[in-house]
Amino acid sequence: MSRAFDPVQLGTIELFCKAAELGSFTATAQVLGVTPASVSRSIQRLEARLGVKLFHRTTRSVRLTHDGELYRDQCQQALEQIAEAERAITGRQRHPKGVLRISVGTVYAHHRLVPLLPGFMAAYPEVELELNVSNRNIDFVEDGYDLAIRLGEPRDSRVIARKLEDASLGVFCAPAYAARRPAPTTLATLPQHDLIQFITPSTGRPFPWQFVDEQGAPVDLQVHSRQRVLDDVLAGLGWAVAGGGLFQIYHFVAQEALLQGKLVEVMTPFAGRSRPFYALYPQHRHLSARVRAFVDYLLAAVRTESRRAQP
Repeated sequence: MSRAFDPVQLGTIELFCKAAELGSFTATAQVLGVTPASVSRSIQRLEARLGVKLFHRTTRSVRLTHDGELYRDQCQQALEQIAEAERAITGRQRHPKGVLRISVGTVYAHHRLVPLLPGFMAAYPEVELELNVSNRNIDFVEDGYDLAIRLGEPRDSRVIARKLEDASLGVFCAPAYAARRPAPTTLATLPQHDLIQFITPSTGRPFPWQFVDEQGAPVDLQVHSRQRVLDDVLAGLGWAVAGGGLFQIYHFVAQEALLQGKLVEVMTPFAGRSRPFYALYPQHRHLSARVRAFVDYLLAAVRTESRRAQP
């Protein structure tokens, strides 16, 4: 009986071929934008699945075994055929189809992406969409995602990034808090207020509050507060709605609470900063028609939403 093929295995085969070409797990990790440990684990799982040893390993390099050379030759032929098929299909496919797997952080998912998904699904009825909402870093090879949406420009040049938007920032509080404690009139008086501080999970450090000064120059302030939120920015928003103090967050996240009268924006003379969100996909993969369609749709939809939000 034939063994079922796992679609994620294709990424592992690509990884194996690259490691065979470079003769180094570390170099392979650098090219593919993953960690050396993930390369090693992927190769170990592949060897366990096949029941053979593919590489001779030393502390400085790796080289193929005889079985590894045979497997490499067959895999390269198969990948070349797949690449040719993808080039042909994506070049003329009018109706993108198949499974699209996306990873997105919680803030962007709940307040930007999810409301736009029904329109995409209606426009492309043959696409199946799997959405993973998580703030953790992903491994495109191991996790099998086609696309990720993350805050900030990626440091790895081997990941292709398309900017979705520069999300503007504002400082918000509950109307009751604003009535009780008038907003700061200078940046120097900000620390005198009850501040809700967000701690970045990846570093454990406070996220700086970002403003422009009286001359329009950018200013990053590291504030200290006894009110701190870790990992979940939306909890900080809820804390502000409950009257806990001032909180800096994106306008698109605070918009609903503003319209409902649950929040007011303060310190507007010092607003004007933004942070970028990007759509990311691995450089070594062929861009499928469904990924291209989704990115193009999202770019157009975000621009439309941004124009609607402008006064």
